Amino acid sequence: MTEDWMALRIAPSILDADLMNLGDALEILESNGASWLHLDVMDGHFVPNLTFGPAFARAIGRRTKIPMEAHLMVNEPERFVDGFIDAGVQRVIVHAEATPHIHQLIKSIRDKGARPGVVINPGTRLESVTEVIDMVDIVLIMSVNPGWGGQTFIEGARRKIRRARELVDERGLSIDIEVDGGVKVSNILDLESDGANLFVVGSGIFKAPDPALALKQLVAMQPRRKEQE
Repeated sequence: MTEDWMALRIAPSILDADLMNLGDALEILESNGASWLHLDVMDGHFVPNLTFGPAFARAIGRRTKIPMEAHLMVNEPERFVDGFIDAGVQRVIVHAEATPHIHQLIKSIRDKGARPGVVINPGTRLESVTEVIDMVDIVLIMSVNPGWGGQTFIEGARRKIRRARELVDERGLSIDIEVDGGVKVSNILDLESDGANLFVVGSGIFKAPDPALALKQLVAMQPRRKEQE
């Protein structure tokens, strides 16, 4: 893997941003090294909360050059994919628990010109996605139960991250292993050492006294994993 591949990268989640001042938040993210913009899409059914739709994603896309990934925490994600791709989202991440046809859904996302990803909840075994891992650009490991921001990190997720990294490396894949939930300065390097290379951070940025400084510090942290031969 190249040094760029192993670099620490941050995907801020705007779920914790001040939505009344979202333009200012996007400027902070652009100016301080955000790699992706993470959109937590919730339908009030798969998870209790209700958040963003395609129109919101399209409006954000007009204001920022940061590539967007839509994390679909929804029932029947097949109904939502086209809208977010048409809105300009570059990557669509779907829950293995939300559809019985994950293989077909991943294929359809790719066929429609977006980059597919798969995500699993803390209580879901990694083995549930091993048959489709070769088809995706990203595996997202939830380290909190989805639906709310600001939760405490579930330590058992670290074992899952390590197993995912082993599986990806064994198969010679070049895909992101992303972790979402409770990621902060105090644990991000441990998660990077476990094998994650992309990190969703919400409250750790937007609830900090200085969000710009918080993001800058995260981006500037030096990875512990060495470049692999």
